[in-house]
Amino acid sequence: MLAKNIFIYETESVKDALKKLDKIEQDKLLLVTGNGDRLLGTITDGDIRRYILRGKNLESDIKEVYNKNPIYLTKDSFSLAAAKKLLTENKINAVPVLNVDGKVVDFITRSQAFSDTEMPKAVKAKIGVPVVIMAGGKGYRLDPFTRILPKPLIPIGDKPIIEIIIEEFKKYGVDEFYVTLNAKGEMVEAYFRNIEKDYKIHYIWEKKVFLGTAGSLKFLEHKIQDIFIVSNCDVIVKANFEEVINYHKEQNAALTILAAIQHYKIPYGVVKFVDGGCVTDINEKPEYTFPVISGIYILSKQSLEFIPRESPFDMTDLIRILIKNNRKVVIYPVNENDYIDIGQWEEYKKTIDRLKAFS
Repeated sequence: MLAKNIFIYETESVKDALKKLDKIEQDKLLLVTGNGDRLLGTITDGDIRRYILRGKNLESDIKEVYNKNPIYLTKDSFSLAAAKKLLTENKINAVPVLNVDGKVVDFITRSQAFSDTEMPKAVKAKIGVPVVIMAGGKGYRLDPFTRILPKPLIPIGDKPIIEIIIEEFKKYGVDEFYVTLNAKGEMVEAYFRNIEKDYKIHYIWEKKVFLGTAGSLKFLEHKIQDIFIVSNCDVIVKANFEEVINYHKEQNAALTILAAIQHYKIPYGVVKFVDGGCVTDINEKPEYTFPVISGIYILSKQSLEFIPRESPFDMTDLIRILIKNNRKVVIYPVNENDYIDIGQWEEYKKTIDRLKAFS
């Protein structure tokens, strides 16, 4: 019996496709089918990302989005060796199997085709940029833990949050990190002095006041050569950072926001009315989809000149002033389930299981 969660009709919306992809933990791919389960094409989160960046509407159907020239095998020509070859050569997550009428009768994913020992290792390109981790906040959202520990050292399993974030970036060859410190910062510094590490850490101390989510970046003005990544110390985003950096360069952007596509359902009927209180419609439990700031950014050095020296200044302030000064700010969208905000209690409790799916 074929799993129905991988099928989608071309009349369904882009928002529907996003939500279906979010429910697939690995080998993310949807099969677009028509009458009688005949294969029309495939759709991935990359297809949707390119569509969103064209400024298109998420409520539209997927006809403009999906790949209409899918790679597939026929039932007669199917073999495990042939499937492995197609998956590897085309760097795709799944191969549908069709009968003589073009109907999907089966499919095979990367995780099904390869055993753990023979699974082709995903080699991530070295991105060659430093990462700044903003670790100087007070961590009010994780009170009372943060009355004792600084937020970067809150444990997730057997490691603190900040070390997990560093390990994610190390997968891209990052070996230089800047960590901004303030509240209980001595404990963060002491932790890294007492562990073995194969990367460099430079500390940026906010000596006088809390400088917000961007103020301490001013200290990097004469240390950073060009492009760098900024990450909050309580978020993890699963993204292809080589692709993100290349996108930032192609756009000639001063700042790129990694934005998570979020779905919010209002649990009540929303009333529409006109002047005088006359009700015109009722929208029962509407759902809204929009991109939100994830807490990870790509910055070009030019953006640092707009940050005041030793004055509280947030990333939202920087974004606004860059736009006001005609500097280019762009977004790079990621799926809802590719974003973890560890800084909320509800999310903290779910994080351990979600991180297993990330690895």
